[in-house]
Amino acid sequence: MTAEVRAPRVTGLTVRERALAHWQTWRPYTTCYPALLGLAGVLVAGGERPAELAAAVLSPVLGWISGHYLGDHLDRHLDAIAKPQRPIPSGRLSPAVALAAGIGCALASLVIAVGSNWRVLPFFALAIAGIVSYSAVFKRLGFSGNLSRGALSALALVIGAMTAATWPPPELLPVALGFLLHDTASNLIGTVRDVDGDRAGGYRSVPVRHGVPAAVRLAAVLWAAGTVAVGLQALVAARPGAQLTLVAVAVVLGGCAFWVARPAALTPRRALRSHELLVAERLVLTAAVVAGVTGLGTALPVLVPALVFSLVLQGRMRSRHEFPDETGNRGERS
Repeated sequence: MTAEVRAPRVTGLTVRERALAHWQTWRPYTTCYPALLGLAGVLVAGGERPAELAAAVLSPVLGWISGHYLGDHLDRHLDAIAKPQRPIPSGRLSPAVALAAGIGCALASLVIAVGSNWRVLPFFALAIAGIVSYSAVFKRLGFSGNLSRGALSALALVIGAMTAATWPPPELLPVALGFLLHDTASNLIGTVRDVDGDRAGGYRSVPVRHGVPAAVRLAAVLWAAGTVAVGLQALVAARPGAQLTLVAVAVVLGGCAFWVARPAALTPRRALRSHELLVAERLVLTAAVVAGVTGLGTALPVLVPALVFSLVLQGRMRSRHEFPDETGNRGERS
């Protein structure tokens, strides 16, 4: 068992410093992704009313932020070893506050989702169980942790769809499978970046157990399979050409990400750059699903601001937060 590690208690923090600790915990550069997942889900399900679209976007985003709070609360002992500058181990955010904020965001997400469709309850319960079990159990076990993280993206699509439909439509299945595989791959690249900290904390991640080259190869196969699944969904889309156009852009970006992550030249900083490319690439891939329903004329005005927001904040926050020898808060695998 991991020994109890007590974070230093920082007193006299200003309101701005406390707000910054929460902002860093949110990982705002990731929040456009659950928003687009929910939007893709509701559009595939035929939703078009403003209330449906708003619920489909807000519920996954609040659930995503809840996952960051709860995950950081559960990971605080590992973070004290590998990521001591993050808000909880640095003492800028107390574990109790993080837990309360995570529960609060989860409840807000639940109210929005259930207000649209009470049948979403079992899927929402699975998502919350996945958030907790990822950090509490599966993350330390290896591939099951990567897979459980990928399942959360599939559930975000389902929850988004059910704000407009009684049950998820069949045509959502290949998209959900695609993003499950894709985000399992993305999470695997995150474990490559964190291999030293995971080894020190006793976490048996895929690269710790089987080596970095094996982890990168597995991630590449899963990414390719997930991207193909999203591309195949274009066969039943209203605008297949628009969807395939953005899938092709995602393929180029993903290929660049795995070129950066090639094992022969891989370092923790290159693994971070690869993951940053995948964060941008998955926005393009999600927007491809939106384009398949609405066309590029609607998808691009949604995608471009999301990309700019994500890339700018990644540049300002992630790289300098990633490593303990630089100031700020470290990034996440998601």
